[in-house]
Amino acid sequence: MDCPPVSLAGYFDDKFAANADPWRYRESWYEARKRALLLAALPRARYRGVFEPGCAIGALSAELARRCEHLLCADLAPRAVATARARLAAFPHADVQTLAMPHDWPAGRFDLIVVSEFAYYLNAADCTALAALAASSLETRGTLACCHWRHGGETWMLESAQVHGIFAQAAANALLHGVVQIEDADFLLDVWSRDALSVAHREHA
Repeated sequence: MDCPPVSLAGYFDDKFAANADPWRYRESWYEARKRALLLAALPRARYRGVFEPGCAIGALSAELARRCEHLLCADLAPRAVATARARLAAFPHADVQTLAMPHDWPAGRFDLIVVSEFAYYLNAADCTALAALAASSLETRGTLACCHWRHGGETWMLESAQVHGIFAQAAANALLHGVVQIEDADFLLDVWSRDALSVAHREHA
């Protein structure tokens, strides 16, 4: 197995310097479909405070902004942060910051935390720390969503199944309840909540 880059921020900034949309967030049907399924899997229509670490250029962020009162997005690549800020300029309640996970985890608690397609770039210890922070930073009825590509990438990256196993353990430790589990041919999607009630049961409670 190859060693990860000395600087993940530099690795990603080089990606965005070579191509403003290196993973084809804007034009890929895979990306559009995955975002739609992730958004549909969230058990609440609206959230107060949302945190999306690893937001890249803000493709998912713009959709999350439509469903919350305040959105905090973060990425460690300055070029991605600049693009995300431009994309979210129409949403005054959205804030994009340059933060490296898990070391720059923000203070406070959130109703929704979305970890999508970036945790497998971390080493196992940092991924475990990230999962624990996410699971323990939810409000009383908060939601945690985790989604990752299944077909690998750089040789030094974690496998998506390993990432989701780490998050599942953190969710169990935090006494979160499973809401959705999807094993798509292309990605894994897990959603947990502090709220034990399902969507239908909550609507009729």
